[in-house]
Amino acid sequence: MTTGESFPMNGGDGAFSYAKNSNYQREASNTLKEMIEEAIAEGLDTMSLISSSNTFRVVDLGCSVGPNTYITMQNVIEAVEKKYNSQGHDGSNKLQFQVFFNDHVSNDFNTLFASLPPERQYFAAGVPGSFYDQLFPSTSIHFTHSSYALQWLSKLPDELLDRNSPAWNKGRIHYTGASNEVVNAYASQFEKNMESFLKARATEIVSGGVVVIIMPGIPAGVRYSELPIGILFNFIGSCLLDMANEGIIDEAEIDAFNLPIYAASVKEMTKLIEKNGCFTIEKLEVADPRSKIPNLVSAQGLIMHLRAGMEGLFTKQFGSQNMEEMFNRTTQKIPEIKRWLESGYRKETQLIVVLKRK
Repeated sequence: MTTGESFPMNGGDGAFSYAKNSNYQREASNTLKEMIEEAIAEGLDTMSLISSSNTFRVVDLGCSVGPNTYITMQNVIEAVEKKYNSQGHDGSNKLQFQVFFNDHVSNDFNTLFASLPPERQYFAAGVPGSFYDQLFPSTSIHFTHSSYALQWLSKLPDELLDRNSPAWNKGRIHYTGASNEVVNAYASQFEKNMESFLKARATEIVSGGVVVIIMPGIPAGVRYSELPIGILFNFIGSCLLDMANEGIIDEAEIDAFNLPIYAASVKEMTKLIEKNGCFTIEKLEVADPRSKIPNLVSAQGLIMHLRAGMEGLFTKQFGSQNMEEMFNRTTQKIPEIKRWLESGYRKETQLIVVLKRK
C-alpha cells in the first residue's frame, strides 16, 4: 500500500528528544515483561521453529531511537533462550539471534545504533520502511514485537479535509469529541492499515511464530470523548484556537490539521484478526499500566512525551515559532491537566495483543 509522509520521533538526546522523554512507553513495556515471557514459554516451540542454522530472528517494528527497544529485545532473547534450554538442547548447539530494528526511513538510525549495547547477545540490523508493507522474506521471522507504534495511521482519511463531507473536522485536531462521521473515518483508515499489517506479518512469520502488539486502546463502554490522550489533544486544540482568535495563526490551518492517531477496541481488533484468518489469538485485552505504577504520568511529563513524539507534525503545519508558543500555552494549562489526571480516571487504555501464526 502507499503510505503518507512520516514524522519520526525527535532524534538525538536533547531536552525534547524521544530518548529522554519516552519513560511512559518504557515503564508500560516493562510491566508486560512477564506477559512476553509467558507468551514465549507457552506459545513457542523452538524445536520446530529453528532451522539447522540455529538462528532465531526477532523484529521490533517502530523501534524509534532507543533505549526502550534494547530493553525489550533483551527480554525477548532471555525468554527464548530459557525456553530453548528447557526443551533439552545441549550447549554444543548454541542458539544465535538476529534482531531487526525497523522504523520509517526518516527515523534517527544514527542515534539508535550509536547507543547499541556493547555486550549484546545478538546481531543487529536496521530495516527502514513502513510496517504496513512486507519488510522481510516469506517465512523468515520467528518473533515480531511492536510497542506504541500501530496507533499511527499511514495517512489521514481524505474526507476530514473535505468541506462538503459530513466528516469535515472543522476546529478540531483529532476525533475525540467529534461527530460519528469523523470517528468512523478514522476507524475505517485504521481497518485498512491493520489489514495490510496483518497480511504482511502473515507472509513474513514462520508457522508457530509469535506477534506481540502493545498500543493505546479504548475499553468497552468508554466513549471516544473520554479517551485520555484525546483529552490532552483537546487541550492543545483549544490553545491553537486561542492563537487563531488572536491572529497568531489562521483558523484554516487548524481545520486542515488532524492528528493521525487512533486507539482501537478489543472488539475492533478481534474482528480484523479473525478476518485475516492467519493467526490464533493467544491474548487480547486492555490493561492499565498505571495500576502497577500509579505515578507513571505527570502533567508536565505527558506534555514532554507528546512533544517528543509529535513535534515534527506540529512544526510542519504551524511553523517552529508557533509550535513553541502552542506548547508554552499548553504548559500553562498544567493545573487543569493535573486535575484531570488526579480525577481518578483509571480506565484501561493499553491494548495488549498476542498472536500465533497458524
